[in-house]
Amino acid sequence: MAVEKLIVDHIDTWTTALQTRSTAGRGSSGKIDLYGIKKLRELILELAVRGKLVPQDPNDEPASELLKRIAAEKAELVKQGKIKKPKPLPEISEEEKPFELPVGWEWIQISEIGHDWGQKTPDEDFTYIDVGSINKEYGIIEEPSILSAKDAPSRARKIVQKGTVIYSTVRPYLLNIAIIESVFSPEPITSTAFAIIHPYSAMNANFIYYYLRSPVFINYVESCQTGVAYPAINDKQFFSGIIAVPPSSEQVRITKKIKELMSLCDQLEQHSLTSLDTHQQLVETLLTTLTDSQNADELAENWARISEHFDTLFTTEASIDALKQTILQLAVMGKLVPQDPNDEPASELLKRIAQEKVQLVKDGKIKKQKPLPPISDKEKPFELPIGWEWCRLGECINLISGQHLKPDEYEEDCHGEMLPYITGPAEFGLISPTYSKYTNEKRAIAAKGDILITCKGAGLGKLNVADTNIAISRQLMAINVISMNSEYLKIVLDSMYGYFQSKGVGIAIPGISREDVMEPLIMLPPFEEQKRIMENLYKLSFLIEDIKFRIKSAQQIQLHLADALTDAAIN
Repeated sequence: MAVEKLIVDHIDTWTTALQTRSTAGRGSSGKIDLYGIKKLRELILELAVRGKLVPQDPNDEPASELLKRIAAEKAELVKQGKIKKPKPLPEISEEEKPFELPVGWEWIQISEIGHDWGQKTPDEDFTYIDVGSINKEYGIIEEPSILSAKDAPSRARKIVQKGTVIYSTVRPYLLNIAIIESVFSPEPITSTAFAIIHPYSAMNANFIYYYLRSPVFINYVESCQTGVAYPAINDKQFFSGIIAVPPSSEQVRITKKIKELMSLCDQLEQHSLTSLDTHQQLVETLLTTLTDSQNADELAENWARISEHFDTLFTTEASIDALKQTILQLAVMGKLVPQDPNDEPASELLKRIAQEKVQLVKDGKIKKQKPLPPISDKEKPFELPIGWEWCRLGECINLISGQHLKPDEYEEDCHGEMLPYITGPAEFGLISPTYSKYTNEKRAIAAKGDILITCKGAGLGKLNVADTNIAISRQLMAINVISMNSEYLKIVLDSMYGYFQSKGVGIAIPGISREDVMEPLIMLPPFEEQKRIMENLYKLSFLIEDIKFRIKSAQQIQLHLADALTDAAIN
């Protein structure tokens, strides 16, 4: 099957096989890995280096003749003193050959397809090419540095010229590979982190570049690289790798076809990213109509419009996450469940909370807190549902600031009546904190059920719940909920994540203050409505998770289809 037909006939598979990334990128599509298009690019390179991308031409001069010309060119360069005479290489065994070659192709070691230009210590201004100089998407050099000899890094040693192929042997999975396409002035010198191939005249630099990026060579590198954090392959291992060499004319046809097909992949990729972003913007715009609804009738009308197209709107994890966030927002705005005029109003709840705080202070269980600033009418952004009240978050809680313990105040093994001690968000589990330190010190203690909020460093504003009494460090504060539904307050705090992020002060280790937690306004519903809200949220959360599971299952099917198509095309 021609590759163009393979792409067109299975366009849905290539464009809908998506994976969610662990880290976010720019835009809503930045969290999405276009797995299908990625596999298509790999397939194009795999077919290319196996001789299956373009048909062979029986009139082409075979690669065996090409190798003879390479040998003659190499002998002449040795004679001229431009390169050293290479040592004889062992014959490539059948076990080393990963697949059978087409007629007219040959296997040779990578050291045989080109040479280097030696090394030197810069003694004058030079053009320095480091990993940061590479545009790895296009395999070219962009904005290399011009350095003086005295500023030369110790790794600036390897000489290159126009036409040289460079391959970063440090963290090779990043595919920092490029062709030196320009004549640089002053003289270009690269880092010793690169393996250097200056192709002999019978070899096409673009074909070499694509071969080094192909799954065949990537698999070879992964089989012999060492190191975990910074895996690397040394020059000896790199040049011991083998390459399938086609006739010179076929190299040109292959590279031309690869460029055409990669350009098509670029178009598919851009179209997919644009579609994903447009889809997510539409979802978020329609969901905003729900939170902006002025009354129950308008809310029902806006929801009807969304539900009519539910199956086409909520098709990605990002859209489901947006729906979940909107439901939480509706909950804390009093728009998720109807108000019941028989509920005791929130004004009475606030009185009970205030009375309980007074008693807790009197009993010595909490400290008397500073008075909170009164709420002005200007601070109230809109009218509340009947029975609700505006209040400051600090009115409903007792806030405990964490304290760091000294190394001699905690131990790594628990014994006796020791409390767990948690130092920060890095130790948080998925449901409850995990513990690695224990202490007898009882200065900043969160009680079981208290809401923990990250107040310093990474994850600012993220929440967890203590599953036992626990000592907390300065990276955390504990929110002790008084006379209200703690699960409801947690969803209120969840909805305030953006607020806490915006309050972070500091660059290296941003932090929020006690005032940032105590003083923001929240909308307080009657206690009975809090319970009804949580009952509805549990039901809706179950449905949302079910939809999310179905989406993930469908995505897995698409991923398997992309893999199966790739395997079928190769084999």
